[in-house]
Amino acid sequence: MDFSDDQIERYARHIILREIGGAGQQKLLGARVLAVGAGGLGSPLLMYLAAAGVGTLGIVDDDAVSLSNLQRQILHRTPDVGRPKVESAAEALRALNPDVRVDVHPTRLTAGNALELVSAYDVVADGSDNFDTRFLVNDACYLAKVPLVSAAIGQFEGQLSTYKAYEAGLPCYRCVFPEKPPPGTVPSCAEAGVIGALAGVMGSLQAVEVIKEIVGIGASMAGRLSIYDALDARFRTLKLRRDPACPLCGEHATIHDLAAHAA
Repeated sequence: MDFSDDQIERYARHIILREIGGAGQQKLLGARVLAVGAGGLGSPLLMYLAAAGVGTLGIVDDDAVSLSNLQRQILHRTPDVGRPKVESAAEALRALNPDVRVDVHPTRLTAGNALELVSAYDVVADGSDNFDTRFLVNDACYLAKVPLVSAAIGQFEGQLSTYKAYEAGLPCYRCVFPEKPPPGTVPSCAEAGVIGALAGVMGSLQAVEVIKEIVGIGASMAGRLSIYDALDARFRTLKLRRDPACPLCGEHATIHDLAAHAA
C-alpha cells in the first residue's frame, strides 16, 4: 500500500517514529476498532484514533446527546443535543479525517448481537458506564479472541487495562471483578459526578493502548491495571493474575457462550 502525498503529510509525525514508521501506519490504516460508547471516554478515544488514521471505526451506542453530556463528551456540540450520539460522532470523525470509515451501530450491546459485532473488529475499546455491558463485552471479546482495552471513570479516579485472557496466563475482566457490585454501591457519574477532563485523560490513554495493540509495540497493559487519582495527580499500577476459578477463562470454565447475559 502506497501513501498519498496528503497521507504522508498527515501522518508524518507517526511515520518518523522508529516504533511506528511507514509499516506501522499501514497497520493503522488497515485496522478495525470497535468503540463501545460515544460518551466521555469514547469521545477522546475516537478522536485520537481517527486522527491516527485507524482505517475503520465502529461505534456502538443507542443514546442521544443531552446538554449534561457536553461537560465531558467533546465529540458532540451544543447543536447536536437530541441527535443520536452515533450520528453526531460519525459526522465529527469524518470531518477530522476523511481517510477513516465510520460504521455506526445505533443499538444497545446485547447477548444477541455482541459476539457478531465484536468478531468483526481487530480491537475493542470499552468505555461503557455500567457493569452489565462491561461483563458482556469482556465475555464476547474472550470468546472471539479479540483484544479488549477497557477504561472506566468516576468522580476523580480512572482505571485502565487490556484483557487478552485467550493468551496463556493472562486474566480477563471477570478475574479482576468476579461479580457485579450490589445495586447502589457504585454510583454512576450521573449520581456521584465526574470531573470532565478526567474523561480526556483516560480516553486518551485508552487510545494509546489501542494503537500499541494494533502496531504491536511497547508493553501491553494486559495483566496490569493502571489507576489514576486526579486529586493527588498520581498513577499506580497493579499486577493482575488469572483466577483459576474464573467461570469464563478458569480451569473449570462454565461460560461457553453469551446465553447467561440474555436474562
